[in-house]
Amino acid sequence: MIRTAIIEDDPRISADIAEVIRQADDVELVASAGSVATGCKLIDEGGFDVLVCDLGLPDGDGATLIRKAAAQYPDIDILVLTMFADHHKVLDAIRAGARGYLLKDQKLGECVAAIREVRNGGSPISPIIARLLLKELAPQEAVPASTSEEPLSDREKETLHLLSRGFTYSECAELMGISQHTVGTHVKHIYRKLEVNSRAEAVFEASNRGMLDIR
Repeated sequence: MIRTAIIEDDPRISADIAEVIRQADDVELVASAGSVATGCKLIDEGGFDVLVCDLGLPDGDGATLIRKAAAQYPDIDILVLTMFADHHKVLDAIRAGARGYLLKDQKLGECVAAIREVRNGGSPISPIIARLLLKELAPQEAVPASTSEEPLSDREKETLHLLSRGFTYSECAELMGISQHTVGTHVKHIYRKLEVNSRAEAVFEASNRGMLDIR
């Protein structure tokens, strides 16, 4: 049985992960936390084989917890599950000790397979993260900036920033004082301008092009 702990501040996502783990025969949830403060306590108490950790926690960066867990328990495996796809956060998490990196755009049901894979010595990584890492390792060449790149409008940036924080379309609409349909229109424009097909790809491309600061 793979004993798993979760550090995730979104109660809906935490509950969904707990449910898919509950349905697995070989994985059990032994602890959960929703912040850096409670995550530190969870880590100090130990008793888990795999730690699934978010990076964007309300009181700090999840990489701090990854570093702490990896230092205290070298034999555990740590899996990042986050909305963040910018290369600084990916590299920081991996350097801190993460052995897998998944984006929340993926089906949470795949989380159990990723927990098994990381415990068996693998490194489950979302395709977009793999692409980022390959790009990071590629020889660096000076590439002239594209002059045809269409910038995001302020409202599109605001929409993407909220989506990157995990808000739903309806929550974005309420926070921005617009209709859910208008949020959908902004998202379509964002995807077209960035030439992407998912929220994670949009966050990745926008942050890479300097259009979005998600730190």
